[in-house]
Amino acid sequence: MVRVYALYRVSTKGQVDHDDIPMQRLDCQKFVASHPDWEITKEFYEKGISGYKVSSEKRDAIVQIKADALAGKFDVLLVFMFDRLGRKDDETPFVVQWFVAHGIRVWSTKEGEQRFDHHVDKLLNYIRFWQASGESEKTSIRVRAKQQQMVLAGEYRGGLIPFGFDAVHLGRVNKKNKPVMDLVRNEEEAAIKCEVYHKIVDEGYGGNRIANWLNERGIKTKRGTTLWRATSVRAMIGNPIDRGQMHLGETLSEPIDALRIVDDYYFYKAIELIEDRGKAISEGRKNALRTDAGGL
Repeated sequence: MVRVYALYRVSTKGQVDHDDIPMQRLDCQKFVASHPDWEITKEFYEKGISGYKVSSEKRDAIVQIKADALAGKFDVLLVFMFDRLGRKDDETPFVVQWFVAHGIRVWSTKEGEQRFDHHVDKLLNYIRFWQASGESEKTSIRVRAKQQQMVLAGEYRGGLIPFGFDAVHLGRVNKKNKPVMDLVRNEEEAAIKCEVYHKIVDEGYGGNRIANWLNERGIKTKRGTTLWRATSVRAMIGNPIDRGQMHLGETLSEPIDALRIVDDYYFYKAIELIEDRGKAISEGRKNALRTDAGGL
């Protein structure tokens, strides 16, 4: 019996279907069924793992499969397509070679077996992942360009909802006619956040004092807890959305009045004061840790 390990991978959680990767799994099972002496002895699922961004050394499935290869636990590594093993042109070709060099046959249901009988095999192996890497890079550029366009248009891209706002459906739909969420100001939280800015600027509050002030009043974080810390306060301050701007890195929309929580003076002054306070605390810690070598 030929013992087969099957690896299924998708790059985003959105591609997972009810905690499964059925298309790849079913194709691999069908392929194994066409080889009477083959049997899948173990299946590995990588759900939401980018083969372009994540090194094989940090992928638990690849690490485990390599360990099992060294232990002689299987004979064939099967994937739907070779780019399921990764899309890094400076790494993945050598991952494939590693398996073959350690006696593991590497198969794709769509591309056959990757062998290294001739020098040209190594070249084709490299070219395959060079092309996959290029496609991933182009996809990444297209996705980022689309997200930048959304930001400039003042559209919410999804993700973590900042304190002071809610994500609601206002009737917008995407190209697939699915509802799209928009950010709106949560008036109760917005008032609290505005007061935080004023306390920093007008009353000299720091992160710890603000955290205590919020905790004493039972004000919940966006995650629903009532435990604020100085770090969470500092993370809350200085988000461009507080002055009504959607942002992605350095890309900013024009200020949207309906979203603005605080005016520009308090926004930038609070950032300045919080940063200065943080530098002073850090410098104080460094000074406290110093020893006078001459006194030893």
